[in-house]
Amino acid sequence: MEKYLDPLSKSILFKDVPKEEILPLVSNIAYSIKKFNKDDVIAIEGDDCNSLNIILAGNIEIHKPFPSGKIVTINYFQAGNVFGEALVFSSRHKYPATVIASSDCEIMYIHKDDIIDLMRLNNQVLNNFVTVLSNRILMLNERITNLSYDSIRKKVANLILLEYSKQKNKYLVLPFCRKKMAELLNIPRPSLSRELMKMKEEGMIDYHRNRLKILDMDLLEKSLLD
Repeated sequence: MEKYLDPLSKSILFKDVPKEEILPLVSNIAYSIKKFNKDDVIAIEGDDCNSLNIILAGNIEIHKPFPSGKIVTINYFQAGNVFGEALVFSSRHKYPATVIASSDCEIMYIHKDDIIDLMRLNNQVLNNFVTVLSNRILMLNERITNLSYDSIRKKVANLILLEYSKQKNKYLVLPFCRKKMAELLNIPRPSLSRELMKMKEEGMIDYHRNRLKILDMDLLEKSLLD
């Protein structure tokens, strides 16, 4: 278990919990750890979710398949993050989408009853769990807001402004590739590329791969109102 101390200490569930307290806490509950290879299916839409899942290493993606065969990437999570936190205490604890390993990864599974025990043992863990739930709600609101915009320009501008509010810098490192960005915005990738080029030509932004610079904040914000 010692080898997992560092990734656990970086997990949002154990944020601000002294490192020396983490292993004693975890030793008081039951858990399991599973390894997955890249592109392995971790959970299929409709599967039961009876645990909180901590990503110890690697990355995962949440995919939503449609009858047409189209697959949309709803979200992505890196090591240190958790998933299943809202489902595990729901009356309908079923995965609403499919979870895929986007790289080799290791995941810790903690059963619902053991999560409760963990929160009883440490108030900071309880606070972190509630924070995770709140952040997920905010993230969902962001996605709904973005999808509600009636043009590609507004969707792209809103996403850039959201990243600016998180990174507090006009020089942004986007946490996704162009393909994933298009899927998150629910627009065709060629349409996204054309819009980014137009915004660059109009002097709003400059970019190279996943690095983007905001050149004119006023123009970018105004594009949401046009």
